[in-house]
Amino acid sequence: MLLRGERGTGKEMLAYAIHLASLRSRRPFRVVNCAGMPEALLEAELFGVASPQERPGMIGEAKYGTLFIDEIAETPPAIQDRIFRLMRDSRFENVNGTEPVRANLRLIFSTAADLEHLVAAGEFSEELFYRLNAFTIFVPPLRDRKADILLLSEHFIEKYSRENRRRVARISTAAIDMLAKYHFPGNVRELENVIERAVMVCDEGVIHARHLPATLQTAEETNTQTKATLEGAVAAFERDIIEDALKTSRGNIAKAARGLGTTERILGYKIKNAAIDPRRYK
Repeated sequence: MLLRGERGTGKEMLAYAIHLASLRSRRPFRVVNCAGMPEALLEAELFGVASPQERPGMIGEAKYGTLFIDEIAETPPAIQDRIFRLMRDSRFENVNGTEPVRANLRLIFSTAADLEHLVAAGEFSEELFYRLNAFTIFVPPLRDRKADILLLSEHFIEKYSRENRRRVARISTAAIDMLAKYHFPGNVRELENVIERAVMVCDEGVIHARHLPATLQTAEETNTQTKATLEGAVAAFERDIIEDALKTSRGNIAKAARGLGTTERILGYKIKNAAIDPRRYK
């Protein structure tokens, strides 16, 4: 199986999900990242080393389970040939070994590279390419699946709140809107880093727009198109609080006003001035 897509789109998470959904789910799941690894070290990591320094290698450790080989396009030609023979014969030899070892495992590969171009340029094995290409899944970038941002954000909030012993329950509507407008060149990995930082700097139970990195806080979102003024900063903060209250009250202005300790008339006036539509929170 071959997973294709930009770096950081979550291909390893998808590979693990495939493993958990398979009949091999109770068996080991192992990962090898080929990017930047010297050929000799990668060969030993994959195929293991025979005596005197005996090591099973990831193929041996993943027996009856799943081995995820990340960035297969980064492997040297000799390693590509060995992987091809492994897939063809279901056998392999350890480094310095002479006896073939039987292999029984699922192989999942990933790449962010244009394999067709590499094959045409003679930089990737054509035989291995056709073996890999039997079952391909294209993983779209995060900017093309905006609906995943909220789900992923909530997952990362729970993860890093637990790891860092922080009491952060959720993320505000304004912060989610800001994330949704961002193009995320680093994909899911970048979103994870953003949420981890937000959890660390959050001083209350809710992540607000002000807790996100400055790179996400453009002039449009912070209402500071001309220059950063005290009035603009206060207006942005007030809007964030109002939107969060409306989200909690499901668009009920009276209930939101009570939660904020103000009157319905004052809150309605502020909502009108900020051009907020309470109906979107119902």
